[in-house]
Amino acid sequence: MNKTILEIRDLTKQYDGKVILKGISFNVREGEFVTLLGPSGCGKSTTLNIIAGRENPNSGDLLFEGKDLTKIPTNKREINTIFQSYALFPHYDVFENIAYGLRIKKTKEHIVQEEVGAYIKKMGLAGFEHKRVQDLSGGQRQRVAIARALILKPRILLLDEPLAALDVQLKRRMQDELKELQEQVGITFVLVTHDQEEALTLSDRIVILNDGIIKQIGTPQSVYNEPENKWVANFIGKSNIIENGIFIEDEKVSFDDKTFACHDKGFGKNEASVDIVIRPEDIVIGEKAKGYFDGVVEDVVFKGTVYEYVIKTQHRTFMVQTTQFFDFDTEVSIKWEKDDIHVMWKEIDE
Repeated sequence: MNKTILEIRDLTKQYDGKVILKGISFNVREGEFVTLLGPSGCGKSTTLNIIAGRENPNSGDLLFEGKDLTKIPTNKREINTIFQSYALFPHYDVFENIAYGLRIKKTKEHIVQEEVGAYIKKMGLAGFEHKRVQDLSGGQRQRVAIARALILKPRILLLDEPLAALDVQLKRRMQDELKELQEQVGITFVLVTHDQEEALTLSDRIVILNDGIIKQIGTPQSVYNEPENKWVANFIGKSNIIENGIFIEDEKVSFDDKTFACHDKGFGKNEASVDIVIRPEDIVIGEKAKGYFDGVVEDVVFKGTVYEYVIKTQHRTFMVQTTQFFDFDTEVSIKWEKDDIHVMWKEIDE
């Protein structure tokens, strides 16, 4: 496993008496792609700015390879940032935009030519060297911004919502390119985004923030399939959350007058302080009387790749996603597998 390159320990930040970060802690390993994910105002951009040196924390530790990073000036840190606007120079062509950092460092011209040429080739920008950046597509501008950042050989690259301004199709293509590039260059990426799909697509690990605290840290698979609380379950994807179920004993839960097998353990016996999660795509719609509960199709919306249904049963409604079509008012049944039930503790502040 790669060594830890960045440590955030009990970091706090206030602006005008308002607490933005409430003692967050997490580590980043060398070569890892970590995403800070959360809604607007959750503290993710503030965290990125503290790592970059544009802000100072009120308390806590920020360590780079075990050494205090807060004492190192921004321009001396082995960290570079790509912003949503890319911050490219419109009066420079592609070559000079990429060369900017090297020229500031008074790098010898033959090294500038060699390095910039290599990054132009690596980023698929050959033939665009003398194009003005405003004449490039959004994806091409992003590649110029990344090349300009990487040419200084940072140990960590920070990305502040760099894909937010792109249309859906270009965003998906650039996500693939960004992940491929990160794996190719092998340096540490820390991304800030509010886009759950983007975080799930790109990340090795996701740090989920809300209201200045970390709600969960984990791989894309773990935060989606095993959310630790109701807030994460609702924020990452869509969820059916059963709030009045009972954890009967290990691998057994009960709700709506039925008992179901699950894989969860360790919640005690007859424990009611739990929420039970079933993802919409894990529910199977079938013929009436063939599943766990009978119900009626109350609503159906076509989402492009799946239909999204609201199925009303005797005790509650379920959201279901499937490629099968069922018309309004159709009488159906629903069921799921043991693997599809996830149990989590209720949040203390609920």
